[in-house]
Amino acid sequence: MRSAVGIPFLQGGEDVKNKVPESIRQELAALTALPEQSIDFSDLPATTEQDWAGAVRGQFYRPVKQQLTVRIDADVVEWLKSQGKGYQSRLNLILRSAMLKTAPHR
Repeated sequence: MRSAVGIPFLQGGEDVKNKVPESIRQELAALTALPEQSIDFSDLPATTEQDWAGAVRGQFYRPVKQQLTVRIDADVVEWLKSQGKGYQSRLNLILRSAMLKTAPHR
């Protein structure tokens, strides 16, 4: 799959150097080296608080998945599956919620 500008989207764990053409990497490196003061923002419209009112931080964050084998009580699996398709995703959401409630924020 490719982005709108023709750069391939990276799948979890793929090596960036193998997927991004050398010419693009050089251009990105040159842009990264520019000091912010030298970037012309005059063609960008100013934003207001209202523009950001519905913004959600991390909405498109996709953590790398790790496949593993776990033993879960049969009644728990049955309960997850009884709620319809996507029981593994629901299990992940339940575990993430528990993690975020107990883990210190980074």
